Amino acid sequence: MELGEVLRDRRKAAGRTIASVAVDAGLSVPYIANLENGRGNPTVAALDRLATALGAELEVRIGDSEPPAVPSAEAELVSGSDRADSVVALLAGGSAEAGGAAGGRSRAAVRRDLVAALDSLAALLGRAPSAADLSRFLDLVVLAQSGRGL
Repeated sequence: MELGEVLRDRRKAAGRTIASVAVDAGLSVPYIANLENGRGNPTVAALDRLATALGAELEVRIGDSEPPAVPSAEAELVSGSDRADSVVALLAGGSAEAGGAAGGRSRAAVRRDLVAALDSLAALLGRAPSAADLSRFLDLVVLAQSGRGL
């Protein structure tokens, strides 16, 4: 996940505007907007101020790293599905067009939970879920979500 997407998701999950975060972080609106759009090279100090303004903690780590995790078949299945994107937006609390995350959870967090649930489904099935399995699973999630207000 890119820095800009993380910043935008956290800001929207907190129900904040770029302007309100800029005031709290002591940074300019264009600077933050550029970061959210994948432009600019922020300093560690600026990232720390942004993290604090967003109620988060900045972690910087230098050291031996593990090899990057190979994406699971379930993660690839979810990332290739427009319907999964719509359900992720729904669960994050907004429409895909509105950017989601109004319900307090970022799309990234919802997507991780969806992939984890599909990983569990794979273990139950003894095989990787298919596109049809994903569709049925998303139907179940939407049905469960629509029943929350009852």
